[in-house]
Amino acid sequence: MNAILYAVTVFIWGSTWLAIAYQIGDTPVAVSVGWRFGLASLALFFVLIARNALPKLTRENHKMAALLALCLFSNNFLCFYAATQYLPSGLNAVVFSLAPILNALNLWWLEKRRPTGTFVQGALMGFIGVVLLFGSQFLSADMDTTIFVGLGLSLVGTYFFSMGNMVSARAQKKSMPLLPTTAWAMGYGAIYLFTIALIMGDSLAISTTPLYVSALIYLAIIGSVVGFNTYLALVGRIGADKAAYCTVLFPLVALSLSTVFEGYEWTWMSILGVVLVIAGNLRVFGLPEPVKRWYLAHR
Repeated sequence: MNAILYAVTVFIWGSTWLAIAYQIGDTPVAVSVGWRFGLASLALFFVLIARNALPKLTRENHKMAALLALCLFSNNFLCFYAATQYLPSGLNAVVFSLAPILNALNLWWLEKRRPTGTFVQGALMGFIGVVLLFGSQFLSADMDTTIFVGLGLSLVGTYFFSMGNMVSARAQKKSMPLLPTTAWAMGYGAIYLFTIALIMGDSLAISTTPLYVSALIYLAIIGSVVGFNTYLALVGRIGADKAAYCTVLFPLVALSLSTVFEGYEWTWMSILGVVLVIAGNLRVFGLPEPVKRWYLAHR
């Protein structure tokens, strides 16, 4: 089951970065993300009600759902969507692959789990890898300093995501129901985002182009309802640090799609950067258990 959850999460989230890029345009970011999670919340509530599996949540549950909303279903995506205006979607995914390292740092900060020498080595490799990825952009003919803005936004979004991992892991340790909590969290996230949009004077109307609408439906149903729940199920089953290994594999999917659909151009620096980011995460966390078992079975 863990292997299936890994595979589904990696494929879905690796492809959502391109769909996010297709939503950048006339519709304000807060409105796009708000509709994404608003629709996802409604779809999840519909499934739960149809299955008669919508329990009444406690006040503590709703507090956790509100924290998840701020970390996983609003602020992080405001940053990711905004970063996509300055970065190819594949590079955004590469920065996101640093999430396991941020998770380890947060566990050190919040739970006093001191990182090992292996962690320091892997973190350094990942940092150098990201520098090389963006270095290739700056050395190219179309050098643009706004890449720094995109990098900063993507890093902040990844940190919000990491904090959301901590909240979800703690909620599941308290035996809070995963799907109902997620449904409420997505709903709270949508309300929060729509409130921001209205305060900014933005209309809640969205683009009606086929590309935008299809990207919205894919992100709401596949990327959010399916993708988030398979990932959060992994967090509950194997822990936030190991589950975040999925993010190491996202760039392989995202950069492949970015190459085909966005014309991302590879250089020796960007190739080396991706290798170092992935190698750094592998150095920290090792191979996931499904891969280890497959290797032992076919050795």
